[in-house]
Parts: sequence; structure tokens; C-alpha cells
Amino acid sequence: MANAYTDTSTSSLGTSLVQTAYDRYVEFALRAMPLIRDVADKRPVQQAMPGSSVVFQLYTDLSAVTGTLTETTDPDAVALGNTSTVTVTLNEYGNAAIATRKLELFSLSDVDPAIADIIAFNMADSIDGFAQTVLRQGSNVIYSGGGSTTTGVTGGTASQITSANIRRAIAKLRANKAVPRVGDLYWVGIHPEVSHDLRAETGAGGWREAHVYNESGAGNLWPGSIGVYEGAMFVESPRMYNATDGGSSARVFRTILAGKQALAEAVAEEPHVIIGPVTDKLMRFRPIGWYGVLGFARYREAALYRIESTSSINNA
Repeated sequence: MANAYTDTSTSSLGTSLVQTAYDRYVEFALRAMPLIRDVADKRPVQQAMPGSSVVFQLYTDLSAVTGTLTETTDPDAVALGNTSTVTVTLNEYGNAAIATRKLELFSLSDVDPAIADIIAFNMADSIDGFAQTVLRQGSNVIYSGGGSTTTGVTGGTASQITSANIRRAIAKLRANKAVPRVGDLYWVGIHPEVSHDLRAETGAGGWREAHVYNESGAGNLWPGSIGVYEGAMFVESPRMYNATDGGSSARVFRTILAGKQALAEAVAEEPHVIIGPVTDKLMRFRPIGWYGVLGFARYREAALYRIESTSSINNA
């Protein structure tokens, strides 16, 4: 008589006793640190009252004097010009989730802290996106390859970022009298796939690693800095905007260069996480969300430049 095995088949004891095992520790998705909102260093100083928008004003300087005074003539007075204005419109932003009591009781992992963490990151992620949408639409732009619009940026080598692009943008910022952000350095936000091309071109003689720059005694750099080059400190982040809106649907990356007061923000209520009230009859639905009221606007266009380019390692 043949042996009968007690195994994991459908007709044996193993069917009941051998089960799929799960790790109760659930990891979060990969995340990139929000950084664009930190560029918004202009905020209201003496806001007159609450309102749906905040208007900033900038004085205009008088024209330089080019002639001499006459000893016996009292010079005519000149009138100061009107101020220029920048308006920040405030908007409500928020998101929410509702966890059921049954999920909390049945879940193999502690779900409440996870939901709170996900909501908190969604808040920071979303606000950073709103800030970048405003920042990346400035009027000062350089198209790699010499085009005049985004669609002129194609997937070819000519449309990849170059040191000449960086030098030109920095020169324009200095010519515009834009104030650097850290010491004499302007801030540059660059996508890793664009940084790859720039660093491959510059070579060891030009690019200076962030830790080398810090060791020179020049002070702390922006968190996430990868190096210094051509009068700018570079912050590398996959958050930098890119889209397939170039010529022949090429992927175009936006590299942002900024001095002080390139971006302004006004806040009526700082974004924050809210644990909502449980109001259902059986107290089973537990809301958590975030809410804020704020807005962004480009404050000094002269302190902002954008380079649109492709990447050799992502042409589509």
C-alpha cells in the first residue's frame, strides 16, 4: 500500500495550517523632500487688515542726475513716481480622509498613525506644488538649444543643459541687481536627470561638491545642496517640474535660478493637520485632514530665471 503524505495539498492538513504570512510593518511610498516653498522669502510685514488678497508695493527710484547745479539757481523739485504692486490672492486648500472603526479593528497594522503621516505629507507635497506652479511661470527664460518657446526644445543633444546656460542666467541675475540668497550664491533647483548632464560637462575642475564648499568656511548651504558652480548653489530634487511638452513630445525639464524675493507668499491660516469630530450616530467614522489658506506670487521677476532643457537619460 502506498504512503499517504500529510502535506500542503488540497486534500491534506497543510491546507488548513499553512497560511500566507504578512509583515505587519507597512512601509510608506518613496518621497522627495518639499523645498520650493522655502524660496518664498517675501511675506507681509505690516498687513493692514485681513482680506482675500494681499497687495505688496515697491517704490520706484528717481532717475539719476546727469547734470551739475547752478550756484545761484534753486533746482526744481521732481515728483516721485507711483509704486508698483504685486498681488497675492489667497485660496483655501485642503484634503481629508475618513477611516472606519471596522478598519481600525480588523487591520493587521496600526492604520491610524499611517493615515496621519500620509495626510501630513500630502499637505507639504501639495503646498510645495502650488508654490512651484507660480515660480516656474516667470517671464525670464532660456531655452537650451536656442529656441524661443518650449516646443523648440527637442530631444536632441543641443537641447541639453550646458554650463553656458547657467553662466548666462547668473549673469542676467547679477545684471538685474538681484540679491543672491546665500553669501554671493544664487539658488538653483535642478532635476537629477538634468544635473547628470551638467556635471558630466563641467568636469572636476569646475563643479565643487557641497561638503568641499562648506569646509572652505563660507557657511552653511541650503539643505539638499549638491554643489556650487558658476556663482550658484545647486539643490537637486526630483520634484522639479518636467513634462512631455517639448518638440515631438520631448520631455522638458525646468531648472529654476532665484535670488532673494523672487517669490512672495501670504498666509491667512497656516496649513495644518486637523483631526475632525466624530459625528455619526454610532461613532464609527473618524476624519483626519489638512487645511490652509494662503497664496503665492512672483515678487521680483528680475530675481528669477528659468532654463528649459531635455536630458540625455530621459528623452521621452
